[in-house]
Amino acid sequence: MSKNVVIGGAWPYANSSLHLGHLVALLPGDFLARYHRKLGDNVIYVSGTDCHGTPITIRAKKEKKSPQEICEEYHKEFEEAFNKMNFSYSLYTKTESEYHKEKAKEIFKKIYDNGYIVEKEDMQPYCPHCNKFLADRELILTCPNCGNETKGEECDCGYNPTAEDLKKARCQECGTNVIEKPNKNLYLTLTKLQKEIENYYNQNKDYWRKNSQNETLKYLKQGLIDRAVTRDLEWGVDVPVDGYENKKMYVWIEAVLGYITASMKYCEENNLNWEDYWKNDNTIMYMVHGKDNIIFHSIILPALLIAMKDNMKLPDKIVSCEYLNINDEKISKSKGNGITILDLANEYNIDSIRYFFLSNGPEKKDSNFSLEEFKQVHNSDLVNKFGNFVNRTLKFKGLEKIEVKELDDKIRKIVLETYENVSKNIEKLEFRNAIEEIMKLVEFGNKYYDETKPWVLYKENLDEFNKVIYNCTYIIANLANLFEPVMPEASKKVAKYINKDISKWGKVEIKEEIKLDNLEPLFERIK
Repeated sequence: MSKNVVIGGAWPYANSSLHLGHLVALLPGDFLARYHRKLGDNVIYVSGTDCHGTPITIRAKKEKKSPQEICEEYHKEFEEAFNKMNFSYSLYTKTESEYHKEKAKEIFKKIYDNGYIVEKEDMQPYCPHCNKFLADRELILTCPNCGNETKGEECDCGYNPTAEDLKKARCQECGTNVIEKPNKNLYLTLTKLQKEIENYYNQNKDYWRKNSQNETLKYLKQGLIDRAVTRDLEWGVDVPVDGYENKKMYVWIEAVLGYITASMKYCEENNLNWEDYWKNDNTIMYMVHGKDNIIFHSIILPALLIAMKDNMKLPDKIVSCEYLNINDEKISKSKGNGITILDLANEYNIDSIRYFFLSNGPEKKDSNFSLEEFKQVHNSDLVNKFGNFVNRTLKFKGLEKIEVKELDDKIRKIVLETYENVSKNIEKLEFRNAIEEIMKLVEFGNKYYDETKPWVLYKENLDEFNKVIYNCTYIIANLANLFEPVMPEASKKVAKYINKDISKWGKVEIKEEIKLDNLEPLFERIK
């Protein structure tokens, strides 16, 4: 029976190009979407460009552009990157869309009316020269830990400046020492929601990655604190509360609401009811992101959904990856060691990139990327193993068609076990293990081919030769189906060669003769 599935991919921030760290964090979302569609589930897979907040206004000033121009520039680049990588979003939108802004204001007002957003006054950094309150990113100070100059949010050494540190900060724009002044803002009362968030955590944590469990539990043990949901900004979503006309929504609240607003938009455009997905206990909901976004998906988003008091579905599975290093170094803007998605996508096979990062992703610990290792995996797994098995079976010299023969019981059993094992690992969010199971079938196919020696049978026993080729083709058809969520283009190419439908999860049967024509190698060796 089909299920409703919502998959939310973290919204990349429109102030710099997408690097490979973004790819490893977000690619699992597409893998899950393709898998669930093959199961016959009703999938809504959404994301978009996060367009608001201080960093974008800072970049706009530096480049002498408007914030609108900056976010449009990166939104187009992000769309190009995701399209190149064959992401199958139901809708990829942006927080600057009028639809999102209006729906986000409606939800904000609902939470405010429910009493979970309240006014508070606190002391905040203020620049007497620029006559404005400053966000952390607009402050410059000397890091007490390493002695280097850093912004007020976090130093490259990992140190997070305290409120006391920020008192000694300077305005990034003019260099003036800041002072503190009282400022009124609206706050989300997480203190009121602590118990409900704890209950939610305890009921769902077994379906989360370990780093999500640990990070969320740390905050819950410390005790949740109320968080500001408004900021003194000119660029962002208006606050729908009287007296706050000169402020904007804090970017973190309206960005996570984007999962709801994007689902609403998609459903409107496709004659669906968004409530069937977001107000349905039987929906399966995934949130897919990097390690640095855990709390926004495991605490903040659930808190907002609970505060709506509208029977909203809470995320079931938190799919959070660890960090990706480049050549054994942490990706750092200051070091300039990041490789963009488009850099890699414009140079190498897309399926190969997808395969590498899903089979070597940082699921449980940080992982490393180097071009040398990427090339080695491509040549070993995709050229020598999978590609070679397909080529030497279907392109056997003199072979013009695949005749229907008796399927070996052992092969049928192994193929069925592979589907079962792959599904189990996907359900456990262990995608590396899932792909390892598929590769075991590739290796089994190659071993079967070698042991049966079809090149000998072709000369000595044509009937046995055709039986072996039929069994190998059966394995290949099912490998194409199993690999489709990982490598969609190569899988479609194989399916076309043998005229098979691979749109549904489960064994692919071969019950009619297959004529072979215009076959090309699946992958080219990288020298």
